[in-house]
Amino acid sequence: MTTPSTGPTGSSRRNLFKTIPGLLISAFFLWYTFRGISFAQIRALRLVHPAWILGVLGFTIAGYTLRCVRWTQMMPRGQLSIRAHFLVCARVLMTSLAANNILPLRIGDVMRIFTYAGDLGTSPSVILSTVVLEKLLDIFVLVLLFVSTVGRLATPHLRLIADVSLAISTVGLLILLVGSRSLQAPVQRFFARLPANPKLAKIEHWITLALDATSRLGMVGSLLLLLQSVVIWTCEGMIFVSALFLLGMPADRVGPWLAVSFANLSYLIPSSPGAIGPFELAVKTSLVNHGVAQAQAAVFGLAIHVWLLISITFAGGIIFFIHRIRIHNNKPLFVEIEQLPTELP
Repeated sequence: MTTPSTGPTGSSRRNLFKTIPGLLISAFFLWYTFRGISFAQIRALRLVHPAWILGVLGFTIAGYTLRCVRWTQMMPRGQLSIRAHFLVCARVLMTSLAANNILPLRIGDVMRIFTYAGDLGTSPSVILSTVVLEKLLDIFVLVLLFVSTVGRLATPHLRLIADVSLAISTVGLLILLVGSRSLQAPVQRFFARLPANPKLAKIEHWITLALDATSRLGMVGSLLLLLQSVVIWTCEGMIFVSALFLLGMPADRVGPWLAVSFANLSYLIPSSPGAIGPFELAVKTSLVNHGVAQAQAAVFGLAIHVWLLISITFAGGIIFFIHRIRIHNNKPLFVEIEQLPTELP
């Protein structure tokens, strides 16, 4: 009998090399954010108004519960009851968010698409269509919030990029939500005229998946998802507002909303899992331009990021391990990760 090798495979070594640049980018951003700030200034962080802990905790629970509700509505229910469908979707989503926070290359999203397709009673392609739609909704709301709050922080070039991004995402999302059924045939005809190219074929496939997801929901269902996305990011902004009151930091009313949009858009920058580094710099830059001292803004960015990473990773991790124990799954997690497909469907 042969014994499975426990050493790193060629694939795992390649993935390790892919993560090194991200770690270096995160290290640079952390250095740039905290340069000139002493450890004593970090230790000076105090809970000035402890009652606002309830706000931080409550809006965190509300925001991520609504994320689970939103994704449940995107997913076809199959033979599951409404309650069972929600519980499965919530478990899978929270597990994937936790994995994204600690594992490189967005492994959590890949696990959501492939590992849990059987639990959800659908195909990886259908799950991918909901993930694409979920990202589009989030980016649209974040860009809208960023453009609304960036104000004097923006250079003319940054403002132009923000406005163009908002215009493109607005038009694209409206077309996607309102005309998804009628767009499928024109999209296929458009790509059929283009030269054969694997990357273009993948783009066509993902656009078709997003159109499929919205067409299943209908116009009313899609607009409801957009409204839910606005509420979700309002809850995320209120986490920042509550934390500022908790720590007694003198930001104006715009500062936390710019910080939440800028910080979450910083996830688009390649870096370590959890966007460590870019997140802190984005929060610091936003708050400094709205009345908070540099040291306080940097420490706040670190503190709010630690809270979000620990709370979501802890909740998702507990849910993940409880499920594994319940179904008697003894396969090591990294073995499951190594068995994931290397490409999205």
